Amino acid sequence: MLNMPILQRRRIEAMILKHVYEVIKERSGEEEARTVIGKAVSNAAIEHGKSMAEALGHEPTLKDFLDIMPLWTKDDALEIEILEADEKKLNFNVKRCRYAEMYREMGLGDIGDLLSCNRDGDFCIGYNPNIELTRTQTIMKGASHCDFRYRMKEKAE
Repeated sequence: MLNMPILQRRRIEAMILKHVYEVIKERSGEEEARTVIGKAVSNAAIEHGKSMAEALGHEPTLKDFLDIMPLWTKDDALEIEILEADEKKLNFNVKRCRYAEMYREMGLGDIGDLLSCNRDGDFCIGYNPNIELTRTQTIMKGASHCDFRYRMKEKAE
């Protein structure tokens, strides 16, 4: 399952989480439903990052991260524009996001950020906590593009 295209994985997960979200929302309200789904997805993202790092067999670098990006872009899932890629930075914009499109089609646009976008930084916690993501906007939340800015923290940080 590690090499399954991420878009396919997210669809399967969303089909299940949609029902969990609706049950929690009905019983405890929207805020609690968002909190629970957000935490569960965050934990899954950290675990996924750890398993990807373990499979690599060494502390992942931004080059390693760039090398696994095709898992997320497979099947035209993301249309990206690389702005900068070196040992210390990986900056790119996502110009089209089929994840956002898929969640909207599934009626999950209101929690798409929990199901996908919020995973990005959490994945790094498991993959390599020295990789830090800064993002100020997403297509999921209505922006024209997502601005991904990864950097490798200095060891002293």
